[in-house]
Amino acid sequence: MEKKEIRTLIFQKRAHLTEELIRSDSHAICRKIIDSEDFQKAECIYVYMDYNGEVSTRELIDEAWRQKKRVAAPKVTGANMVYYYIHSYDDVAPGYFHIPEPVTTAQALEENALLIVPGVAFDTACHRCGYGKGFYDRYLNIHKKHRTIAIAFDFQLVGSVPSDAHDILPQMLITPTASYFA
Repeated sequence: MEKKEIRTLIFQKRAHLTEELIRSDSHAICRKIIDSEDFQKAECIYVYMDYNGEVSTRELIDEAWRQKKRVAAPKVTGANMVYYYIHSYDDVAPGYFHIPEPVTTAQALEENALLIVPGVAFDTACHRCGYGKGFYDRYLNIHKKHRTIAIAFDFQLVGSVPSDAHDILPQMLITPTASYFA
């Protein structure tokens, strides 16, 4: 399947998710991350603000703040993505395509953060099908020292995701029931 077909298939499945499934599966994923050595060692977490049926990152963000870790979220600026520190949910508002983005101005410039990566679909080799704009691939091509963990619901796993030369694989993929390594 081509990436466009994969996106269509996954978006159709995502449209039928229940709030309970989103909540329970997101909790399972976030607990795996919170309990991981990567999270425990990280001083800063770069994390997306979930939107429209994505894995919820709220529990992860709340725990990072509870542990006094720095938290930064991405903001789309032109063709690129920039991370800004957030200290509360008041620091975000709808932005690019109505996705929650930071309204703060303190740019996060850390090069060794734990970076949580969203996606539309993945395969077990950690190949990623994103939303098609290349924001994460461009960002990770420049900022190579981050520890990257992608998160997804089980239904987002497909047999094979086509890979292009510019695609950057996350180092790890976590679903509610399994973990995969690139």
